[in-house]
Amino acid sequence: MAWRQVAFDLPAARMGLAEAALEAMGAIAVTAAESEGAEPVLEPAVGETRLWDAVRVQALFEADADSQAVHAALSEALGAKPTGWDETTLADAAWERAWLADFAPLDFGHGLWVVPTGMEPPVPEATNLRLDPGLAFGTGTHPTTALCLEHLAACPPVDETVIDYGCGSGLLAIAALRLGARQVIAIDNDPQALVATRENARRNGVADPLTVGGVDTALPAADRVLANILAGVLIEQAPTLIKPMRPGGRLVLAGLLEGQAAEVASAYAQAIDFGPGAARDGWVRLDGTRRAL
Repeated sequence: MAWRQVAFDLPAARMGLAEAALEAMGAIAVTAAESEGAEPVLEPAVGETRLWDAVRVQALFEADADSQAVHAALSEALGAKPTGWDETTLADAAWERAWLADFAPLDFGHGLWVVPTGMEPPVPEATNLRLDPGLAFGTGTHPTTALCLEHLAACPPVDETVIDYGCGSGLLAIAALRLGARQVIAIDNDPQALVATRENARRNGVADPLTVGGVDTALPAADRVLANILAGVLIEQAPTLIKPMRPGGRLVLAGLLEGQAAEVASAYAQAIDFGPGAARDGWVRLDGTRRAL
């Protein structure tokens, strides 16, 4: 069986309109990736999960789909004709697993790996986290997530209570539990992130010691706080993240650019002593310790 794929560019803010129109026309799958020349969205509005200001959309239909009708429906929904329109006929394939060709197991040092479901771990005896890729921020492929995983691998939270604030896919929370944490509290303001975290924890066999909740969830005293979000949110939430930390506890902040590090660190200066931290591809991880009360 063959398939018909259509692709086009549009502002990321209009993705919802396009997706609804495509699904109404019978799209089997709709995906979005960074458009050529798109700018990253480093400080999205509350509730937004956009990574770029413009996206390249691909929609998969059955081979006999009327692409002209799809184009017309999109034009009506968007109020303008989609740009960069392209149509391709594709041979049959196991599309639900096609991403495996571009995603390989990732090594974060000290025996910590992220391995896609269905792949054999390169090192079976290692700590292998099972996670299928979605947004780059949730799989370990983005530098900020990688920096946090490397921290956990190098400094395992054995018998600790850990807070993962802004948990996304739950990868850091799962890693902490697999590396010996006694309890992890995963917090996010996105209900879909909470669902994903629970499911990923179940797949990795660590659902029981994990508490998943929204930003109004009461935070217990913690030995380590992880927050891989964005600079503006890290600054705004400084009192919230400092409050549950035990004296001597570790604070790990990521999701900020090199030029934002000083401002973020200053928001925590009244309670946190920062060490060297780490950097990669322009992104920074801040490593701090809670001073005695």
